[in-house]
Amino acid sequence: MTRSPAGDALTSAVLPTFELNGEFLAAARQITEPAGLTPAWWQVLGATLDEPLAVAEIARRVGLGLARQSVQRTADILVGKGWAEYLENPKHRRAKLLRPTSAGRTTLAALRDDQHAWADAVGQEVGEEEILRIRVGMTKIIAASRRYRGEIE
Repeated sequence: MTRSPAGDALTSAVLPTFELNGEFLAAARQITEPAGLTPAWWQVLGATLDEPLAVAEIARRVGLGLARQSVQRTADILVGKGWAEYLENPKHRRAKLLRPTSAGRTTLAALRDDQHAWADAVGQEVGEEEILRIRVGMTKIIAASRRYRGEIE
């Protein structure tokens, strides 16, 4: 069976998408390393900035295929380093909520300027309209793939 032109176009975008993911991770490492964080720690801690969340909810929100067990290990590390703490969960006795401590919030705030500088420089070079157009396309591809796999209707 041969692919359609649309299937060929999608396939041609796969490798550059993986390369883009790798570039985002490299930039995140460069931003987080001085603060003693890893990109994964930043991701999990950042997910809890607006509200305390259970590990399973963090895994769902963060997406990217992170398993609940991986997020649990990361949460335990963050708690051990004093950047986060567990709270009782009124909705579930065993699934505690994770929230950043004041030290965690301070650490995340320290990353803000470097992240903004990176985003501004890259965004300026590529252009806001182009980035927004790409984002719309990526969102459509994600939704179509999830529908194909039966994850959403």
